[in-house]
Amino acid sequence: MGEKLTQDHHKVKSSTILKSGSGDAEEEQAARYQHGRGAQFNTKNRFKKDEITREHIEGVDDWEEGNMPTQYLEQQSKTIVNKVESKDVGMSYSMNPYAGCEHGCIYCYARNSHEYWGYSAGLDFEQKIIVKKNAPQLLRKFLMLNSYECTPIMLSGNTDCYQPAEQKFRLTRGLLEVCNEFNQPVGILTKNSWIIRDKDILQEMAKKDIVSAMVSITSFNEDLRRMMEPRTTTAKQKLKVIEELSKAGVRMGVMMGPMIPGLNEHEMQRIMKAAADAGASFTAYTFIRLNGAIKLLFHDWLYKNFPNHADKVWHLIEQSHDGKVNDSRWGVRMRGEGAIAQMVAQQYSKYGKLYNLNAERWDLDCSQFKRPGAQGRLF
Repeated sequence: MGEKLTQDHHKVKSSTILKSGSGDAEEEQAARYQHGRGAQFNTKNRFKKDEITREHIEGVDDWEEGNMPTQYLEQQSKTIVNKVESKDVGMSYSMNPYAGCEHGCIYCYARNSHEYWGYSAGLDFEQKIIVKKNAPQLLRKFLMLNSYECTPIMLSGNTDCYQPAEQKFRLTRGLLEVCNEFNQPVGILTKNSWIIRDKDILQEMAKKDIVSAMVSITSFNEDLRRMMEPRTTTAKQKLKVIEELSKAGVRMGVMMGPMIPGLNEHEMQRIMKAAADAGASFTAYTFIRLNGAIKLLFHDWLYKNFPNHADKVWHLIEQSHDGKVNDSRWGVRMRGEGAIAQMVAQQYSKYGKLYNLNAERWDLDCSQFKRPGAQGRLF
């Protein structure tokens, strides 16, 4: 049995309109679609008892949430480095200078975390970006703790550190400068070509073997990318990023996440080959899972954009998570299970060997870590 999509505050009726409604209804629905945004509405915040929500997407014509410009909400945060408890992601610490992400990727697992800030995982996540103005100062304070023992920190463990906000606030640049000063190893994950602006410091850190970067590529189909990741850069441009930074000496990789059966999983070989040709030496991937509010948002997006085969895609996802669209079990949730997930895993292994990806074991160098003013190496 497939998983039923239910939530009291919101009933997804738009899919019915697109699948069985009249042509006029479809045109009206298309006219209301918020291009440039992944989510089309705000889901209910599970931590709030009382809030204004849209009950029926197709029945309200004076709702302005989708037309609002992006807001940058500047704040002085208390911490910037977070301990990572997940056993599936391969990192001990992460730091995120921004909460929320204007890229608007419809599948993004970070959407749910926006509810902790009092906002929705839907349009709020894309439109209300929290800017942690004192992020570099907080990182310096953390690294100065005598109790801290050097280990690599992931930059963008949750939201993208090179999202459009970085063009204005340059917090990621500030964090990298602190890391370079301390010889603190850092890994980066991004979907944005803005990382090229920091090539100078990345090249300097690469010479000390304290930085690596992954560029996320999910599809070469531009129509799909514009709908699924509306404010990210093109796959072609991402390959240029890999090529330019790898030539500068930065160890580069490609993240294929998520692989979605019926939409982009067939592109895995092409992505891996193109990334390898551009200079990538390592890879990673995740399989689609729709936890929390993302289930509602993705369902709405899927049926609006792919009405003819949305049922097939949805059921393929269910087949890969034991009849559900989400799985919280360690070791399974990021890879899925069943025939489809196994096929994706086999492709990943096969083409990784074919294109000489992940051929060597390597680690960022923690031995050079030093605190300003300290004499000699501490580790």
